[in-house]
Amino acid sequence: MKPLFDFLIKLCILTVILWAVIFWGLAPGSVDLKSVTVAWVMVFLNTLAGYLLFDYAFEKKSATFTKVVFGGLAVRLLLMMVLLAVIIAGSYVSAYDFVLSFFAFYCIYVIVEILGYQKKNKQKKNVA
Repeated sequence: MKPLFDFLIKLCILTVILWAVIFWGLAPGSVDLKSVTVAWVMVFLNTLAGYLLFDYAFEKKSATFTKVVFGGLAVRLLLMMVLLAVIIAGSYVSAYDFVLSFFAFYCIYVIVEILGYQKKNKQKKNVA
């Protein structure tokens, strides 16, 4: 299976599981769903962008790969920090629910992103 498609399938399955836990695992009304949704969208797009940058740079020269992957990481991290500050300072969402769900989603999705990297590297080794 193509690594990008495999990554997207895993991301979607994980998303369905996480949202099922949020909807049916937590007491109704105990979590601000708007805050959780905003956090999820931010982390989902960040993870997807990270994998796409990795996928783009994968066959490039080492210097280009490093610039794209680590430069992309720095830009994504900076963008996430700015968005976090704007959202929290602007009081657009419940800060507690937003920050808690943001870090929970981030920790889980970064693992999926790293596993996607490893799978793509492993497939390249098997072909060679």
